Amino acid sequence: MLRLLASGCARGSGPGVGARPAAGLCHPGRRQSRQASDAPRNLPPSPEFVARPVGVCSMMRLPVQTSPEGLDAAFIGVPLDTGTSNRPGARFGPRRIREESVMLRTVNPSTGALPFQSLMVADLGDVNVNLYNLQDSCRRIQEAYEKIVAAGCIPLTLGGDHTITYPILQAMAKKHGPVGLLHVDAHTDTADKALGEKLYHGAPFRRCVDEGLLDCKCVVQIGIRGSSTTLDPYRYNRSQGFRVVLAEDCWMKSLVPLMGEVRQQMGGKPIYISFDIDALDPAYAPGTGTPEIAGLTPSQALEIIRGCQGLNVVGCDLVEVSPPYDLSGNTALLAANLLFEMLCALPKVTTV
Repeated sequence: MLRLLASGCARGSGPGVGARPAAGLCHPGRRQSRQASDAPRNLPPSPEFVARPVGVCSMMRLPVQTSPEGLDAAFIGVPLDTGTSNRPGARFGPRRIREESVMLRTVNPSTGALPFQSLMVADLGDVNVNLYNLQDSCRRIQEAYEKIVAAGCIPLTLGGDHTITYPILQAMAKKHGPVGLLHVDAHTDTADKALGEKLYHGAPFRRCVDEGLLDCKCVVQIGIRGSSTTLDPYRYNRSQGFRVVLAEDCWMKSLVPLMGEVRQQMGGKPIYISFDIDALDPAYAPGTGTPEIAGLTPSQALEIIRGCQGLNVVGCDLVEVSPPYDLSGNTALLAANLLFEMLCALPKVTTV
């Protein structure tokens, strides 16, 4: 049986806002059942009472669990970069994103979202991937996510290279059937193969189409750009019914109108959000494996994710953060913030 490894410690730390801990050690986080809607929920510790360097290295310093039971949503790391084609290092992405997430707080004043007052959330640690066997890693990821979604828990994934989205979508489709996809990326990731291999980070969505995991009428790809080996690199995608929004069609404009069209297209269908950090211009996110110039801005990334409020989001991932290429940590900080925004956009999150 696949087991999830706790990231650094078996339990989380920190009281909720307004609860003062005893001097010295902070209190361990408590696991709560979602059965009672008025029961207390996990809250990241407030920096007013617990210093940011204190506690285990979990996402937002939330409690760490080994089971998804009782959770509405959970952060999961998939530290895999065996499928990369250029610069490696995404295996270190989940850990660095967690480190930078100490800057995040509990509410979103810009959208009015109150995720921790609405959902029971924890960190499920990392999938125990096999760095020496990509196919075996995909099997392990699929099995882990089948357990997570079967428990009614919405996964928010810290990657890892983009190969990981393929086995995650296998697990999603097993529960929901073919899902819609909002894919934010510099690349379409629909290549058939490279060096004779069909499983790598440039091909996850080709494999998903092959297996019928996607509702192709509800697939939107945003931020696509870069040089190519052909003058019509998006023929396959559009022939499948994908909407491909090029980066140059996003330059110097708000993406709020685009997301209005996306919401209308998706309707109430279960959708999955897959966000490759290289969708953003490398001026903002240099720590990635296959950077492309002239990308999206952080404010446009926020417009995209916030534009998903009201959609039936069943899972999310943030992939391709490669910390060795950004020693400042700013790429991971940006990724942590985007994951928080994804949490805020989930169904059943109260907004005020």
